[in-house]
Amino acid sequence: MEMTGTLSPWPQVSQGAKEHPVPTLQYLLRARGKTVTVDGIFGPQTDAAVRAFQHDRGLKVDGIVGPNTWAALIIQVEQGAQGDAVRGVQEEFQFRNLSGDPSQGLAVDGFFGPETDAAVRGFQSAIHADVPSMAVDGIVGPMTWQALVSGMLSF
Repeated sequence: MEMTGTLSPWPQVSQGAKEHPVPTLQYLLRARGKTVTVDGIFGPQTDAAVRAFQHDRGLKVDGIVGPNTWAALIIQVEQGAQGDAVRGVQEEFQFRNLSGDPSQGLAVDGFFGPETDAAVRGFQSAIHADVPSMAVDGIVGPMTWQALVSGMLSF
């Protein structure tokens, strides 16, 4: 009997968290107008920005970034887009860059060009093999963001 795969759940991150997916969270907070440094450390500044964002959106203000906060934070991006939300996508591919050499991976430059598009389509195609509802369209919408942020296809 064939089992259809599902997306990994959104991660839950809060103050004290480090590394993935904290930089992506920080880029998305910046894209939403919050002042945070992208340092991969969920410290007091990031906590304050999360709480302010939760308050702005009428979400439970607890400083915990779970499914509802992630869903409100993400911004759909595709080829031609630019800015911090694009950096968040590119950061996800740098996280999956197994060469150990950042210059070999996708540049985190905030410009959604052909290389980012190819990376997104390749990722979507790999997820689509397990999760048929994943569109391979180069558009980073809710499903693709969830697959990226939850760490799918990272080793």
